[in-house]
Amino acid sequence: MAVTLHSLQERKRQRERFAVITAYDATFARAVCDAGAEVILVGDSLGMVLQGQDSTLPVTIEQMAYHTAAVTRGNTGALIIADMPFMSYDTPQHACLHAASLMRAGAHMVKLEGGHWLAETVTALVRNGIPVCAHLGLTPQSVNVFGGYRVQGRDEAAAGQIEADALALQAAGASLLVLECVPTPLASRITQQLSIPVIGIGAGNGTDAQVLVLHDLLGLNPKPARFVHNFMEGQSSIQDALAAYVAAVKDGSFPGPEHSFN
Repeated sequence: MAVTLHSLQERKRQRERFAVITAYDATFARAVCDAGAEVILVGDSLGMVLQGQDSTLPVTIEQMAYHTAAVTRGNTGALIIADMPFMSYDTPQHACLHAASLMRAGAHMVKLEGGHWLAETVTALVRNGIPVCAHLGLTPQSVNVFGGYRVQGRDEAAAGQIEADALALQAAGASLLVLECVPTPLASRITQQLSIPVIGIGAGNGTDAQVLVLHDLLGLNPKPARFVHNFMEGQSSIQDALAAYVAAVKDGSFPGPEHSFN
């Protein structure tokens, strides 16, 4: 049975965790599905792990559509989220135009990075039949504003702003939320406040789901972030490693305190 936003919402209500993994081609999309992951994220992280860029900024909407179409051809039932790349949603009109190309390529929803200022854009997308996943905390497209890849929301004012942004984006119509590199207590509090499912990465184990970049969980990053665990360790195949990640997310053993921030 295909995963839908409704079934993910039901998982949140039942307090059943679900797993998200990035994929960029048909072969790995099929492997991710076989491992039991409910969601595939076609991430603009492809700029770094496939293209060798030092950030996600050079990725284009045409590249995202190409990889989304490839993933779609290998998908066997997961919900596919496609990232909107840098400057592809600077206005609601541009967002709708570019998101439409990702949906035509096979995405089931799109993901945007940013806070309450995107509320009008989120509403416009949803009004036009395009579901939205919001992304708060460390938003990699803003790395130059942040001055590097840093944990967000550690002081009271910053935490309050992330919390307010999450509520505003939900009110605007977002159906999912990614929280990246925020303290565990903040992520847990936001997850409890929101009615939509929350996906964490470097946000502790109090969220409804977890996401990791495929290459990170397979141990291919020579300088992994703190929130990454190499699931290839102790496994005899890539498929076993993917299944181990999915199992660890669902039983709550990943992420542990060593993968989180306080």
